[in-house]
Amino acid sequence: MTNQQFKAGRVQARLTQVQAAKRLGLSQPYLSQLERSERPVTPELARLATKVYGLPPTGLPVPETTSGEVSDTSKLARQLSGLGYPSFAHLRAEQTNPAALVLQSLVQRDLAVRLTEALPWVLGTYPDLSWPWLMDQAKLKDVQNRLGFLVGMTKELAVSRGKFRSALEPLSAVEVKLEHSRLAREDTLCRESMPAAERRWLTSNRSPLAQHWNLLTGLTVDQLSYAA
Repeated sequence: MTNQQFKAGRVQARLTQVQAAKRLGLSQPYLSQLERSERPVTPELARLATKVYGLPPTGLPVPETTSGEVSDTSKLARQLSGLGYPSFAHLRAEQTNPAALVLQSLVQRDLAVRLTEALPWVLGTYPDLSWPWLMDQAKLKDVQNRLGFLVGMTKELAVSRGKFRSALEPLSAVEVKLEHSRLAREDTLCRESMPAAERRWLTSNRSPLAQHWNLLTGLTVDQLSYAA
């Protein structure tokens, strides 16, 4: 979160500096320095401001480095709940930046289908996420094909479902940039333990989008519960 976003959040929440400082546990002079970019907005303060000001999770900080596989993917489910994903609304919510969640999901060797299916919803619901960071990190971890496929799926979703329509333009711009870094090697959509027989079948029966991004996956938009 930049200092400008930090200030804009207070203004949007219609709080005076005195009121905001009290809710954030800061002094008014210190808050004033933050808003004048004389002090850095720490990740902890960004999380607190997101809650106090009622800001979208796209304002949450993204990690400098992202860990690889996680042993307990239930954390990803709780983070999806925190982003408002309907299928996981019953879970205890955890705050996270949607870009960080997408990347953490894409680097998994094997991810539960119910989690993979949620990712187009995240991209369609938060089209203003930190795309430069997400694309750079995806390239560093060689998962740009996985991201490109999901962007393409979300574009299809945006065309068919009005509530995601606002995502179409930013997704199209991202797709063009990812196209330049498309990898020739074949990959799966977070299912590296896929049996050889299924791999052979998908080689001939995957969707044109999956074939374009060199992914062995049978996932299509009509399989998404929220696309019905």
